[in-house]
Amino acid sequence: MSKRLGELLVQAKLISQEQLKTALDRQRETDTKLGTVLVQLGFITEDEITEVLADQYGVPSVNLANFDIDPDVLKMVPAEVVRRYLLIPISRTGSSLTVAMADPTNVFAQDDIKFMTGYNVIPVVASEIAIERTIRKYYGTGKSIVGTSMEMDEPQQFEVEDYAEFEDTYSEEDIDEGLLNVGDFDELVSGAMDEIEVVEDDGDDALTIEDMEAPIVKLVNGILIKAINNGVSDIHIEPFEKSFRVRYRLDGVLRKELSLPLKIRNAVTSRVKIMASLDISEKRLPQDGRIKMRLGPKKEIDFRVSTLPVLFGEKIVLRILDKSNLEVDMTKLGFEPQQLAEFQEAIHKPYGMVLVSGPTGSGKTTTLYSALSQLNTISDNIMTAEDPVEYNLIGINQVQMKESIGLTFAASLRAFLRQDPDIIMVGEIRDFDTAETAIKAALTGHLVLSTIHTNDAPSTINRLLNMGIEPFLVSSSLILVQAQRLCRRICSHCKEPVTVPPEALLDIGFQDDEVDDMVVHKGKGCNICTDSGYKGRIALFEVMPLGDEVRELVLRGASSMEIKETAVALGMRTLRDSGLQKIRDGVTTIEEVVRVTFGQ
Repeated sequence: MSKRLGELLVQAKLISQEQLKTALDRQRETDTKLGTVLVQLGFITEDEITEVLADQYGVPSVNLANFDIDPDVLKMVPAEVVRRYLLIPISRTGSSLTVAMADPTNVFAQDDIKFMTGYNVIPVVASEIAIERTIRKYYGTGKSIVGTSMEMDEPQQFEVEDYAEFEDTYSEEDIDEGLLNVGDFDELVSGAMDEIEVVEDDGDDALTIEDMEAPIVKLVNGILIKAINNGVSDIHIEPFEKSFRVRYRLDGVLRKELSLPLKIRNAVTSRVKIMASLDISEKRLPQDGRIKMRLGPKKEIDFRVSTLPVLFGEKIVLRILDKSNLEVDMTKLGFEPQQLAEFQEAIHKPYGMVLVSGPTGSGKTTTLYSALSQLNTISDNIMTAEDPVEYNLIGINQVQMKESIGLTFAASLRAFLRQDPDIIMVGEIRDFDTAETAIKAALTGHLVLSTIHTNDAPSTINRLLNMGIEPFLVSSSLILVQAQRLCRRICSHCKEPVTVPPEALLDIGFQDDEVDDMVVHKGKGCNICTDSGYKGRIALFEVMPLGDEVRELVLRGASSMEIKETAVALGMRTLRDSGLQKIRDGVTTIEEVVRVTFGQ
């Protein structure tokens, strides 16, 4: 766009090649749009740019200074949308909405507005400076637009106060404190469903976007906020041939939450995609995006959004990233005292590599963030390569991977080594290139933290060897390997002792001398835990420091079983041992330990 605009202005003899070069140099320095730079330098006026753009795009130009925009028209398009797309609605006639745009060829912006309003969009062109000035006039200051380069994955922000339907749902005091009542949102969702049913009853099978937009917005907002209040980690929105359902993942287990009318499948999908800044017209390929939602001034929630084409539409999964739920106190994660001491000793070494292993959703990221929070001091340069960056940690340099442009874990690691790092965190070691670079960093005076997908701590060694890493490099660089799983906690409100046959206790690993006096607990189910008997989760850990005996086994290529036997003999507690201790402590159930440590 910048080069094209510059060439157009030169061709129109409104600026010279020398002026264009000067403006382009200033643009690179300030990351400001070319049209703005040209006006700031006095080379051209806004009106002259607007006239050239109108000729180029073949649409009328407008002088926004001459418009007194109807407030009802402004309310049709939210502030975050006008700022994101650099446009503003200026008039409404019949079923058409005239919108002033800096780029009237942006069909995605026009599609989004058409979906939101139900009106046909008539684009006209105005200068970006004039549009920003008008946005400030009518919508308030907000975030500066001119001079800002928004990355594709930067989430647009949805504030609760932007949605009128929430104003009667909870008090201003609740908003300020971030305290929201789950029952209110149950009512909100059911109310939206009632509105949808009324719309369906009033018309035929062809429901218009204009009819459906208001209740759909209420419905989607209610689904998101209810999930936040219930402590849900993931939301699954799933279309099938004869049903359309919403499931919540709570404490690691999926549960059905809602059955929605099939007729609103496309409307719900489009609403979520608009909120996540995704292409609503692209239904054949997976897409990824983010939603940022503010619940009053004190609570901000991010959603990581993934869409996937399936047989009867698009499945959407939203991962809720609530920083207030991030547990960075390592003593509360579930470590046994000896395990915690060994892990903390390892992460405070001046150099070497610490690996955390486990399947997806086992809490590896939380453990590493806890470690980084403890290590985060003014004297250390900490850098992370993550895919995706789930939480923003103040004082730590975090880099989002973008494999499509070559920004991989390995490429980031190589760049980090030229940035004078002290501590490096790599999101995952998944190939030889990343593993080799991480190990070299660990051997050259850096502390490297990372994750890897293996079943237990000892098998991590063989995983690295199978990637092609030499045994002597693994032995000399690796300080500690930790495996972990997440199991559900027994609900403290309905916890009660239960009788378990001694044979069952022996089968899962308890000793003969303790089964007779063993007290096992279970949750009977209550309103607090939605009758599941569980509330919250806690981690099981297997911590294996690499002492001299284990290093010797690594050097001679010993099997995972040999390494495990030696580590246990040296005092390592396995994942199953950690689970048994949680049963003794009355924290979790036998069923949970068996479920998450199967095969251990």
